[in-house]
Amino acid sequence: MSDQLKIKLSIANRVYPLTINPKQEEGLRKATKKIEAMIGQFEQNYSVRDKQDVLAMCALQFAAQVEQKSIDKEYVNEEVQDKLEALNDLLSQHI
Repeated sequence: MSDQLKIKLSIANRVYPLTINPKQEEGLRKATKKIEAMIGQFEQNYSVRDKQDVLAMCALQFAAQVEQKSIDKEYVNEEVQDKLEALNDLLSQHI
C-alpha cells in the first residue's frame, strides 16, 4: 500500500480526499479543473439555484462527450473497413 498517494480534490466547494495510484494524479487533477471550469460556465450562463443541478449538467455533458466519441469511433472504423475492402478488391483484380 506504500505506493498509494493521498490527495484532496475540491469540486463544487467540497473537498474529496482520495487514495490513488500516483499515475492517476495528473488525470484526476485535470478532470477536476475541467469540472470546475464547466461549473463556472453553467453558473454564469444559466440561473442555477442548486450545485446539484450544475453537477448533474456537468455529468450529462461529460457522458455525452464520451458517448459521442464512441459513436464517432464506430463510424470511423466502418469507414476504414469499407476502404480496406475496396483496396482489397482492387488488389484482387490485379493479381
